[in-house]
Order: sequence, then C-alpha cells, then structure tokens
Amino acid sequence: MEPAPELKRNSFPSMNFEAEILTTPHDNSELYMIPAMRSLTAEEYVEAFKSFLEHSTEHQCMDEFNREQMPTIVAGLGTGKSTLSVLGVGSGTGEQDLKMIRILQAVHPGVFIDNEIVEPNPQHVAAYKELVNQASDLQNVSFIWHQLTSLEYEQQVKERGTHKKFDFIHMIQMLYRVEDIPSTIKFFHSCLDHHGKLLIIILSDSSGWASLWKKHRDCLPATDSGHYITCSGITEVLQSLGVQHRVYELPSGWDITECFTEGDAVGGRMMDFLTGTKNFLGTAPPALRRRLQAALRQPECSSTRDGRVIFSNNLSMIVVES
Repeated sequence: MEPAPELKRNSFPSMNFEAEILTTPHDNSELYMIPAMRSLTAEEYVEAFKSFLEHSTEHQCMDEFNREQMPTIVAGLGTGKSTLSVLGVGSGTGEQDLKMIRILQAVHPGVFIDNEIVEPNPQHVAAYKELVNQASDLQNVSFIWHQLTSLEYEQQVKERGTHKKFDFIHMIQMLYRVEDIPSTIKFFHSCLDHHGKLLIIILSDSSGWASLWKKHRDCLPATDSGHYITCSGITEVLQSLGVQHRVYELPSGWDITECFTEGDAVGGRMMDFLTGTKNFLGTAPPALRRRLQAALRQPECSSTRDGRVIFSNNLSMIVVES
C-alpha cells in the first residue's frame, strides 16, 4: 500500500491575519497551494457594495424613511437662521446626502444650506462631486469635501482648536469601520448646534446580520475586519452619554439566492461583501464555506419567498437630540 501523502502546512501573510492552509492532493500528484484569504481593498469593497445595493432594498428603505419621517424631524432645525449647516460623515457617493438636502430645501425654502462631507474613499468623493455637477436644483447649497476618515477629521478639528457647530449631522451605515464607536459618537454629538439633530443609521437588532454575528460568528473569517455592531450597541452608548434619542425601525431585504449557486459571479461578490474577504468562495476552506452558507439559510437570518432566499437587512434610524 502506498503511504498517505504528507500534509504540507503553508503560512501566508494577508492584510490582517495569517492564513494557514493544509494542502493535500486529490491523487498522487504533487502537493498544491490554495491562495491565502485576505481582506477586501477599498476599491474591491466599492465593487462588492455595488452588488449588495443592486440586490437589496436598503436605499428604498431609506427613501421610505425620508418620505415618511424626515420632514417632521428636520422641521425644527435652525429656527430663524438664514443658513443651515449640515455634516455628512461617511457619505459615500452622496445619493442619500442629496435626497436629505432636497428635503431640507423643501421644508426650509429659501434657506442657504452649508453642506460639508467627511469621506475617505477617493472614488466615492469623485462620484459625489459628479452627482452634484449633474444636479440643477442645488443653487442654494455649498459643498466642502474632507477626504478624511472620521477620526482624521476629529483630530484635525481638535488640532485647529475651532469647533464648527452643525444643525444636522448624519452617519449612515458607517460606524462599523470606525476605531472607537463611543468616542466617535461623543465627538460628533458635541458638534451639534443648539436644537441640532444627529441621525445614525445602523443595522437593526432584528436583522439577519445581528443573528449571524451573535449566533454564527464562528462562520465568519478573520478577514472580516469591521465591528459587529447593531442598534442596541449604539443606544447603549447614547444612554451612557445621557442624550435623548428616538429609534425608527424599517424592514429591508437582500436577495442572496446566488450565494448558493456554484460558480455564480454575482453570488461570489455577495459573499465577498458579507465576509469582507476577497474571493471568499475561492479561498475559504470548504468546511467554512459550507457552515456560512448553512447559517445564512437559518430562519433567524433569512426567509424564502417565491424560491428566492431573502436575507433580513432591517435598519434602525436613530435620531439624537443635541
């Protein structure tokens, strides 16, 4: 009898962890190597995020909130002022920013809007600027972009010793990537003017993400470098700061059916976004892939509608008073 092929241990440094892969041949051929798992680069994250948006109702969910709740929320901002100061933190490509600015214009006709943006991704900043250039209804709005992370912006403000106050600050789906969530919230809350409001949009505790992170964290690779934070984690911070806030819950879904189709390119990008990992399906150990795919099908994470697997992407909109 031929001896069993010797297992070979390979260690590959990746962006934020070291992948050790045991490789053994399917036959008696030479040993082979599996590419190491690594985190998504900023550019790769943008592409994976596009795939997520194309197959989810996240923006439609935000549109519903804008339509049903935002006019009332912003009605009391800047009473008697001729200019409203707005700050978007982690604004991405600006679609949601401009929708909120248009609501401010409708609720406060004739008022000038001084809009500042903190966004570190140069691709996003360029796309946002192009969106503004194409718009014909933003004459009473000024734009200043700070191509910085929220922490870099905070440090810059503190170094200058000038603390500009804003009537409205929004942080949409960005707190997963900051280094210190309580400190970040505390700082930006301190940037509110009297009667100002801070809007934080974050995943709901009822979302599939919350269940995945709490019950199936062992299915997620070490390359997933973001914070596993949902609404309750944010409201705990706000309670510790002693600030008034109100939470609005809105349903949202993400069609992840293609994640279960072998070799599907769209499903591959979805899994990359879900795990924060480049080519997760091609580089993750098979057992990890199977565990994650099984977890995604659990009823606390997703439901089946007309043969499609819909992952729960429910959102919480948290409105914080100054």
